[in-house]
Amino acid sequence: MDETAMESESAEVLGSAPQQGISAAWDTVTAALVSPGCSVTEQSLSDSLALLSKQGLGQLLGSWLLETLQMRLSSSVVPEFWCGLKQPENELEERGRAWVLLTAFRTLLGQLEPFLSGLERLGTWQDEGLGSLCAPGSKGLQERAFTIIRALLLFSPSPILQERVLEFYSRTFSVYMNQAGESEDGAEVPDAPEGGGVCRGCGVLTQECWCQEALDQLHELSHILSKLQLLEWVSSEAVTSILHKLIEQRMEQHCRGEYERSFLLEFQEWLELVLGWLSKVFVSEADGDGLTSTPTAPTTPTAPSVPSAPSVQAGQSGSSILKQWRCHMHQFFCRIYVNMRIEELFSIIRDFPESKAAIEDLKFCLERTNQRQQLLTSLKSAFESRLLHPGVHTSDILTVYISAIKALRELDPSMVILQVACQPIRKYLRTREDTVRQIVAGLTGDAEGCTDLASELSRGDPVTLEMQDSDEEGNDPEDWTPDPTDAVPDKMGSKRRSSDIISLLVSIYGSKGIFIDEYRAVLADRLLHQLNYNTAREIRNVELLKLRFGESHMHYCEVMLKDMADSRRINSNIREEESRLSEEEQPQLSLSAIILSSEFWPPLKEDKLELPPLVCQSMEAYTHRYEKLKAMRTLSWKPRLGSVTLDVELEDRTLTNLTVSPIHAAIILHFQEKSSWTLEELSVKLGAPKDLVHRKLALWQQHGVLREETGGRYYVVETGSSKEKIDRGVMLIDSDEERDSNTTTQSEQREEKLQLFWAYIQAMLTNLDTMTLDRIHSMLRMFVATGPVVTEMDINELEAFLQRKVMEHQLLASAGVYRLPKST
Repeated sequence: MDETAMESESAEVLGSAPQQGISAAWDTVTAALVSPGCSVTEQSLSDSLALLSKQGLGQLLGSWLLETLQMRLSSSVVPEFWCGLKQPENELEERGRAWVLLTAFRTLLGQLEPFLSGLERLGTWQDEGLGSLCAPGSKGLQERAFTIIRALLLFSPSPILQERVLEFYSRTFSVYMNQAGESEDGAEVPDAPEGGGVCRGCGVLTQECWCQEALDQLHELSHILSKLQLLEWVSSEAVTSILHKLIEQRMEQHCRGEYERSFLLEFQEWLELVLGWLSKVFVSEADGDGLTSTPTAPTTPTAPSVPSAPSVQAGQSGSSILKQWRCHMHQFFCRIYVNMRIEELFSIIRDFPESKAAIEDLKFCLERTNQRQQLLTSLKSAFESRLLHPGVHTSDILTVYISAIKALRELDPSMVILQVACQPIRKYLRTREDTVRQIVAGLTGDAEGCTDLASELSRGDPVTLEMQDSDEEGNDPEDWTPDPTDAVPDKMGSKRRSSDIISLLVSIYGSKGIFIDEYRAVLADRLLHQLNYNTAREIRNVELLKLRFGESHMHYCEVMLKDMADSRRINSNIREEESRLSEEEQPQLSLSAIILSSEFWPPLKEDKLELPPLVCQSMEAYTHRYEKLKAMRTLSWKPRLGSVTLDVELEDRTLTNLTVSPIHAAIILHFQEKSSWTLEELSVKLGAPKDLVHRKLALWQQHGVLREETGGRYYVVETGSSKEKIDRGVMLIDSDEERDSNTTTQSEQREEKLQLFWAYIQAMLTNLDTMTLDRIHSMLRMFVATGPVVTEMDINELEAFLQRKVMEHQLLASAGVYRLPKST
């Protein structure tokens, strides 16, 4: 019995000894981990680690250390950090708030440093194999530790942290830029006045300046955040906010409304200064004491796709961090610049080519952002709201469209932006009746303030429209490149999509014939309105247009110019013949005629006018002499066209060398027969409508030659005051004739051609009873030909014409089939 008791007591003593040894070893090791100042010999530490490893407890050291860190953070470290940060801010100035921020992070680092050192020591023991300690290493433990710190510290952060960080970084940026010689908005910093003033860096009196203190605090704070791996979480949002705000402010102050110079190089230089400040913010432990920003020579910036804010990883080198921020700033600059220029693009286009620098900058930035669709939508909207409405003259719309062609082909050589954005302009111009005439006036140099088309026409190497109509795309398939995704689907690839201004204007209507007909009308007006036979300018224009439209299309215009030359020669011959006659045989009036080949000139207006017998006799004599020169030909006079030079002899004055229209001359000549006429009498005598005669009488009334008295009778004013006298050699033109055309308008000619179509349609429906719209259109294209070129009518125009006939009850339509109404 006694032996058994002795054995049991001996076993308890032997069992408690190892437990006490393990407990002591654990205390020794954990004290060495979390209490760097404790005195533990290397031999004792090694023996303790060996004992723990032998018992399988060594692998628990890391977990214990992380759990202890988590408990300490939750119980004291995190609450103390937020409490220290939330000091009454109303009682502190900015300098004091910066000190509070730095103090809070100093305290945080001081409380966490023992644990960070412990993790480092544990990793060192594992790497050295001290005490046969085996574990994966300290890197995984440190990552877990920093994750725990961020999770507990920033799980539900107070807004005051970001407010304080943003305020502190904004101040240090201002200080740094001030020391670098620039203010935040890019203006040069003036020297501070001697004897006082406010420091532009820290915003206080120069005697109380704390600029250097702020930079020292920034250096210390950056090191603390880098050591705790909190740089990305604490600094990135504030830095991003500051840089974005500064870039936007700089853009508004320097770029807004300024189109004539480039800003890319200027931004690059400013960026290098900003990167110097960023190198002080993002101090990397991997670079030792800090980053060094080496400003490089300004180069053309590149901006690859980057996240919204750069991500700073643990152990990442300083150069890599700055490279990420440089890319981010470039990307943001390009996006903001494109947004601003999109808002101003209408004005930039209007001012082109003076705004070419802005277009080049926009092109550079647009290639680095995905904002083409935004640009297209905004530009189309700007055109529709600011340009395409009845209050804008057609010539102004054409001027902006020509500027858009020039600017947008510089912005996008593929011409896709031009094709899509200007589609509303082209569609709207088709609805304006005077579009073609304005384009032709621009081509011939007659348009006021618009010389672009005339200079484009006279280019040394014009784009021939005949060549553009060719279907040949190119011989080398290797040269083919696909269109951008936002291109309008059509048959024209990027190579065939013309950038030539005249080609784009002609393509609005899809037919050269419309422009050629309009040019014939303009040319006819110019030739008929001038008082001589000088056609040098018109010959030059026709030759240039032949390069664009082809010789065959300009044949009628060449005949018209030949008529002018022939008229000059015929007039010379007739004058020479008249000079050989005796005085009794010579005509009382000297006539000069422009003789037109009726088949080649556009239709002329047919206003009836009975000229005085004296004039008719001279015209008959001229016709007789012409028939002698040109056998088998005769003349058909247009009495309304032309001009008359005459002298008006009154009782107290003589008006000499006056040039007026034929109807004005006929009116005043009739007053030679008797001194007073009524409106009705003159209307019958002239064979012209009363309202027309009444308008023409107004010219002589305005110049004091005639007056109207009670009863509607007109008298000659034989005596008049000196202020009513007219200077010699004056051409008298009334308001009706100032812009009057001698040729019929396009709409009038079109109406005549539509009536011709109607005759064909009636004949077809008479024979075939019923026809669909498509069949009518195809047969008209096959059979109808009038004028110098085949008259074209698209199916939409034909449908509108047929619907008009239906409304006039001249046609019946049912289910898309047309037929003539039955005659009763």
